[in-house]
Amino acid sequence: MIQSQSSPAGHRRAGGAALLPPAAVASAARSAAVHSGTAERERRLHDETVGLLTRAGFARHFVPRAWGGSEGTFGALLDAASAVGAGCASAAWCGALWAAHGRFAAYLPPDGQRDLWAASPDTRITAVMAPSGEATPTPDGWLLSGSWAYASGVAFADWLLLTSTDPAELGGGCRVFALPREQAEIVDTWRADGMRGTGSHTVVVDSVAIPRHRSFLLADLTAGTPAPGRARCHTVPAQLGGGLLFCAPALGAARHALEAWSRWAARHAPALPEAEVLRLHRVLALSADEIEAAQLLLRDAAQRADAETWAERDVARNRRIAASVIGLLARGVERLHRAGARSGAAGPDVVERCRRDVRTVASHRMLRREQAAVDYARSVFSELSEVSALSEISALSDIPGVSDMPDGSAVPAVPAAPDLSELAGVPDVSELPVPVSPLAALEAPHAEII
Repeated sequence: MIQSQSSPAGHRRAGGAALLPPAAVASAARSAAVHSGTAERERRLHDETVGLLTRAGFARHFVPRAWGGSEGTFGALLDAASAVGAGCASAAWCGALWAAHGRFAAYLPPDGQRDLWAASPDTRITAVMAPSGEATPTPDGWLLSGSWAYASGVAFADWLLLTSTDPAELGGGCRVFALPREQAEIVDTWRADGMRGTGSHTVVVDSVAIPRHRSFLLADLTAGTPAPGRARCHTVPAQLGGGLLFCAPALGAARHALEAWSRWAARHAPALPEAEVLRLHRVLALSADEIEAAQLLLRDAAQRADAETWAERDVARNRRIAASVIGLLARGVERLHRAGARSGAAGPDVVERCRRDVRTVASHRMLRREQAAVDYARSVFSELSEVSALSEISALSDIPGVSDMPDGSAVPAVPAAPDLSELAGVPDVSELPVPVSPLAALEAPHAEII
């Protein structure tokens, strides 16, 4: 069990009402719903929606209190993002990522944090964590060049966090570099089937000077390394809290699809044969079961991410839950979509849009079921092996003469965790195949970080 470092004086976590006020979140959700069609056509959020997301506190949610931020919780962000996701999954995705990227930027040295937040804690940050480009060391820092794909919400970002390999780091370690968005070029490349409003285009940087105080090691963020000034929410390992934030927009979209489909089915049921009506009843019950189960699982994962202590098994468990949840949501919405098509009366258009959005989220590398299963099984088997070995050693210590054996051969070694790498290629048994989308291209080792 690992105890996170406590926040220093003046860095207590914000309480209840200060975290993403429900009225402000509701206003952002209404705007997102009103402008969802425009966001999908133009492949960017509406200006009004961006402003309301910012005023609701998404960008400042994990910002250190020293800079006026909230140092918020994963649970509060899950609820707020899923509420916005019911209006527009793309808006919820950008809001959740702006929040998460504020948490990432808390790993910058104090001078770097000042550059981002001295004027306001509502700085919107877009991050690309898949390493790319080239960072050339200089006496004062680095020269950064290259291109980074899938920069969600970049059109409205104030700052960027871009990851690249640092040749000065042992073993080719990666660093994250902060730079103002105006120092990068945005290339229009986002052509996904779903989540079109995220505007996840490519950013290109050409020999931009990055001072030392605007960089940190990616390994520290991945592990949730404690340090002075980092609150509890900042020292959460990336995979303990990341997956549930990916799922939050999909949860909102699935709940919206269920509500819209239910209204549609209620209107059409009286004109359908009894057998068809019974089929609609079953579809509604099964999809509601899956979507509500997904919500309960995500709230459980959020409580674990917000807990004062965590173990390695908690990280693997939350990753497993996120992969399972996206499968539940995708199957639930897919069933609603197919039932509408089969009935002979076209289902509501919103179900089709939600279906595309959920399937696009499901294609993300971090939510792949196979690797999540392997990681979880390894953590479970490792713990069980250690417990079994300790039990055997304890039992042997009670046998007369065992402690006198010169070579200690009677004391069994702790068995190693089984190698499950051969299972990495086993396909998901889900009944719903997830299509390839641009998000599926995130194959870099650290792409699973938001």
